[in-house]
Amino acid sequence: QEQLVESGGGSAQAGGSLRLACTAKYIGRRFCMAWFRQAPGKERQRVATIEHSGNTTYADSVKGRFTISVDNTKDTLYLQMNALRPDDTDMYHCALERGVSTCARVGDADFAFYGQGTQVAVSS
Repeated sequence: QEQLVESGGGSAQAGGSLRLACTAKYIGRRFCMAWFRQAPGKERQRVATIEHSGNTTYADSVKGRFTISVDNTKDTLYLQMNALRPDDTDMYHCALERGVSTCARVGDADFAFYGQGTQVAVSS
């Protein structure tokens, strides 16, 4: 069974940085990968996406602060988070959908694989 394993979460002060990683067994040549975040009792939010072409998208709340990237040689997805704010506190999950031409056609429920998540806590 496919497994996505996130790492890199932890605690940071406002204004600080964290780098999340998500390692897959195999990403593939055509894919969409994403980072989501969700706190208890809140809706899941799509934070950022990246597709095999290199195109990326970001939620308005993280634009200019977060950067999504992928290293195909390591089958690893990253999320560099800078200028962290307390409202970035959440559980962050990565997701993978293979065999797609664009993330624009991948709804949240369409991702075949989700990771267990890594907790990020930002204090003021």
